[in-house]
Amino acid sequence: MADFTFRISPNIILGSYTASRLGQFAADYGSRFMVILDPLLKEVNLTDKILQPLVEHQVNHFVFDDVTTSVSANTVENALKLAREAHVQGVIAAGGAKAITLGRAVSALFNEKQNVYNYFDDTAISAEPLPLICLPTTMRDIFVFTDRLPVIDSRSRRIKLLRVSPSLSKLVMFDPNLGVTLSENQTSSISLEILSIALESYLSQKASFFSDMIIEKSLELLSYSVDGSPTLSITTPPNELLCQSGFMASLGSATSSLGAASLLSLCINARFNISRSLTAVILLPYVIEDAMTYKADRVAKVAQIMRVATSEMSDTEAAEKFAAEARQRIAKAQLPARLKELNISIEQLSLAAEDAGSLELMNSVQRSMNTDDLFALIKKAF
Repeated sequence: MADFTFRISPNIILGSYTASRLGQFAADYGSRFMVILDPLLKEVNLTDKILQPLVEHQVNHFVFDDVTTSVSANTVENALKLAREAHVQGVIAAGGAKAITLGRAVSALFNEKQNVYNYFDDTAISAEPLPLICLPTTMRDIFVFTDRLPVIDSRSRRIKLLRVSPSLSKLVMFDPNLGVTLSENQTSSISLEILSIALESYLSQKASFFSDMIIEKSLELLSYSVDGSPTLSITTPPNELLCQSGFMASLGSATSSLGAASLLSLCINARFNISRSLTAVILLPYVIEDAMTYKADRVAKVAQIMRVATSEMSDTEAAEKFAAEARQRIAKAQLPARLKELNISIEQLSLAAEDAGSLELMNSVQRSMNTDDLFALIKKAF
């Protein structure tokens, strides 16, 4: 077994009404902040829950909510310009993956002299980052605990993974109450994406005893959130269980690795502004069926933790039932089941497969894969 090294970079706080303490925590890092807010927070009346604690603790701040469907180099440069002109001492990012990614980019590049394009060719980001506080409101973020930062090259619409400091985030706060406004459809989509992240991390070539432990607990909590607890001893509300599961899936993914579905959804989003979550969910049953050919025992274990299969079933039977169950959940949530339902052509998807195949993270996905293998997965799901 390879040597095991583990280091926690950010402080992590998870609990109800955690966001109400944001002002208290922010004051530890500075008095002037740029607050990057997902525009959706305003639509669901959550903006005040995030900003009011800053006002109460007299933390000066200004809001940047020009967060588009994806984080491009141009968006990063615009946000950096405003942050530098305001001489901020820290960054707060709240919302979905786009807001968190943009916050991480501003924090990492604030003290650098070159623009973001200069770091697309493996140039190291070496300057000290600004203090960063993240509040993921969609329960999961596949990069927040990693040393990778996904930014879209505005010239080519290809994703670039910048290498940043492992200690980029000072604090990551998970508040289940920030997710209570999610619709049933959104909650189902998030649940299935958490399942996809957890499964691919469990299957990854980088999986270890430690990541397995975290992922198995994430799956157990996800099962309780979606299908209810098998005993009356667990009384935690479903939204809290989902938040706990998403946090552990994100952490488990960081200690293991992303898989093919996550990388493809990342590249499809970069090129065509299609939801990463929807793409990952569509690919989930096909990832399960693909894994049956080389890690059926691992898939069967996940199926058992999710209470989809029993230990009496063979690995193949359990995996087949798991794939069928995933499709049923997608249909029940009225989510797209095929990539063609996203109004995208197979020719366009081939470009995304090429983009994903060129990423360094391909070296640690669930099995040895190349661009042809990714395109084969896409064709099955099309």
